[in-house]
Amino acid sequence: MGSSFSGIEMGKRAITAQTEALQTVGHNLSNANTEGYSRQRVEMKAMDPLYDPALNRAERPGQIGQGVDTQSITRVRDDLLEGRIDSQSSGEAYWGARDKYILQLEKATNEPAELSIRSRMDKFWESWQELAQHPSEMANRKAVLERGEALMDAIHMKNKSLTDVAVALNDDVGVTVGEVNQYLKNITALNVQIVKVKAMGDNPNDLLDQRDLLANKLAALVPITIENKRDPDEYQIHIGGVHLVQGKVASPLEIVGDPTNEGYWKVIRPDTKEDVRIAGGKLGGLLELRDKDTRQEIQNLDLMTVHFADLVNDVHRNGYGVNGETGRNFFNEIPSVLNADGSYDRKGTGVLDSTYVFRISGKNALDDQQQIGLAGTLTLPGKAGNVTVDYRPSDTVHDLINRINNAGAEVSARLDLNGHLQLKAVPSDDPANPSFVLRHVEDSGQFLVGYSGLLAQSGPAGAYDWQNPQAVSTLAGGGTSFQVAPLTHPSAWVGINTELKADPGKLAAGLGKNGAPAEAGDGSAALAIAGLRGSQVMIGASKTFDDYFATSVAEVGLKGETAQITYQTQQKVMKDLTDLRDSVSGVNIDEEMSNLLKFQHGYQAAARFISNWNEMLDTIINRMGV
Repeated sequence: MGSSFSGIEMGKRAITAQTEALQTVGHNLSNANTEGYSRQRVEMKAMDPLYDPALNRAERPGQIGQGVDTQSITRVRDDLLEGRIDSQSSGEAYWGARDKYILQLEKATNEPAELSIRSRMDKFWESWQELAQHPSEMANRKAVLERGEALMDAIHMKNKSLTDVAVALNDDVGVTVGEVNQYLKNITALNVQIVKVKAMGDNPNDLLDQRDLLANKLAALVPITIENKRDPDEYQIHIGGVHLVQGKVASPLEIVGDPTNEGYWKVIRPDTKEDVRIAGGKLGGLLELRDKDTRQEIQNLDLMTVHFADLVNDVHRNGYGVNGETGRNFFNEIPSVLNADGSYDRKGTGVLDSTYVFRISGKNALDDQQQIGLAGTLTLPGKAGNVTVDYRPSDTVHDLINRINNAGAEVSARLDLNGHLQLKAVPSDDPANPSFVLRHVEDSGQFLVGYSGLLAQSGPAGAYDWQNPQAVSTLAGGGTSFQVAPLTHPSAWVGINTELKADPGKLAAGLGKNGAPAEAGDGSAALAIAGLRGSQVMIGASKTFDDYFATSVAEVGLKGETAQITYQTQQKVMKDLTDLRDSVSGVNIDEEMSNLLKFQHGYQAAARFISNWNEMLDTIINRMGV
């Protein structure tokens, strides 16, 4: 027979279960707007019956029930959906960073506008055209210098704007790495608390929500992978095989200055000092923007500036001023090394080990349309090692120059004003290699040797290589010339020759004839410089200056359009996923109010049951007997 007081115990369990359910509903309602909160629910089950199957049990069908018991309080969570959101948040943050900073690059380009480089360059060409028509007028010479100065100001301004973007990106990298490390620290601290709570047999629902929220925020910064989410002792977060969190142990990231990349921050592992490759998230987007997009824009500007200054100087050096002087540059040239032959101590050991040369020119005048009549292979530096360019006897000089320029080599080829072959270095794709430094020039045949008069010998033995501190000795003698590599980022410092600004009469307007100084009305040099505007000067992949500006503006514009559209798409996808998560884990006010009424009625019924049982006991105890 059951106990007379079993009904009181059953009612107490019912009140306890309904009370816990009401508390859970109140907890859900209180956190309806809490970020990262997952709604919780009470799992109830029927209490174990009074009798287990045995021979001494009461002989009647069925078992006497013992009421209700609270089995657990669990949170409603879809782990597969959460993993999808973590992955999506990384992509959204990546494109968000690109959309923000590409807009700044577009503003730095400032095309088309009255103050843009292109408009000022157009006026610069026009001033030379006017000087060619009236070479003896001093006002036209001053106009050339003033417009040249305005053009240099625009170039310097754009360089500063682009550099400011790179610096802002670098600062953002440092801040983001700090945020990553703080999240890692907080996650490991939560893991310690979760272990303690689980050791007591409880479900740390709110702590798990906090950890998942931090992990989601971390996923927006770096592309992470989470393993063993249900085991706090083995809860792991890693990126590209690098462990960031394992249980209560965090492995934070570290930033150090990279001397090969302007001293900007690079992300490394503190223990091994190895670089950490981050290919997504906000941090990955910032690094890519800084080291690829912005760096490329600065390099393109440097490339255009160097070519522009070098081409104008090439003509101006051959021209004559009013006083008959010649051999003077229009733009100043600042070499990157002090040695006249470009020898440099690149490794910092105190011993010259490299040669920094920007341009080498052959001594023989070539006809652009003449067939070479030779066969061989050129070996030139490329983005990922050397590249080869074959030439055949039927090729013209023009054909081979185009083949060099389209081979993907970090070398630009052209014929100068006198028909001499020029090979120029372009910015290096690898930050470890200096820009505007020729690294390797080799010819298995005779095109660069006897034909153009650039190298002294064919084959590997006669190759020009920058790792030889006396590399200029491999050039052919006589009329072969070279120019030491310019100082880093020429777009920041190239300016008008101070001698010309002091005395505009020294500005070269005519080329003269047969070695004789130009006469007063000779404007051939000015006309030749004005003609550079539409000539094929081969600025990287662009053939003319107009091509360069068109390509530069188009590339930035397309990047901006792609970033904007993709970011909007990522936001829509993210919204769909978060809406789906809210439908699963979010607090529904109407549903919770319905549960509130349900559990309230359950509580009232349990209280009424206890009251009735109490009346029954009162009758038995106080009203039965003699």
